[in-house]
Amino acid sequence: MCALRISLRAAFSATLAAGVLVSLTLQTPAAGAQPAAATPDPIIFVHGWNSNGSTWDTMAGRFAADGWPAGHLNQWTYNTSQSNATTASQLAAEIDRVLAATGATKVDIVTHSMGGLSSRHYLKSLTGDTNADAWISLGGPNHGTETAHFCGGASCTEMRPGSSFLKALNSGDETPGASRFATWWSPCDSTINPDSSVALAGATNTKTACLSHGELRTDVTVYGQVKSFVG
Repeated sequence: MCALRISLRAAFSATLAAGVLVSLTLQTPAAGAQPAAATPDPIIFVHGWNSNGSTWDTMAGRFAADGWPAGHLNQWTYNTSQSNATTASQLAAEIDRVLAATGATKVDIVTHSMGGLSSRHYLKSLTGDTNADAWISLGGPNHGTETAHFCGGASCTEMRPGSSFLKALNSGDETPGASRFATWWSPCDSTINPDSSVALAGATNTKTACLSHGELRTDVTVYGQVKSFVG
């Protein structure tokens, strides 16, 4: 009888030990396992003159396919005839809303054409750099474009080379604050004249293939470079 008890105790101890081992194995990550990817920053897409948020459908769709949550892709629309300073104030409110809705601490700002001006004003004059990790300009008239002489309204006047708005925007440090800056320009962009208007001192400035002004938003190579920059 004593031998039987000892045998039963030994069997129970072995079973218990095996259960603990299985439990530890299930709780321990496998060798080489990768940690879960962090949720990317929300992206605010800022379109250019005489346009709207739908102009970003191709690029936003690619970000979505590459894992960005739908709620982190904001194709913002605004009134393009108003002053870029007014748009910057509205952009500030929109970014505050997105941060509150997503719980994120930073956004990435991707702009096309004139959208670069209001967003730069936001970063420089409205302390927006505290909310923005990366800022991107695709074909932005950052130092003005001669084609703005052929359109009217406050925003077009501000896009003309030598405007008071651009002088203030480009005074001192062209890439101030904590945000990371990048621009893309095309030698075949007939909307931005001169081509050298796009690049900013202190930014990562990239020359693209021969792309039209609109193709800067849809070209797959530019997309891949933008994606790598925002991380």
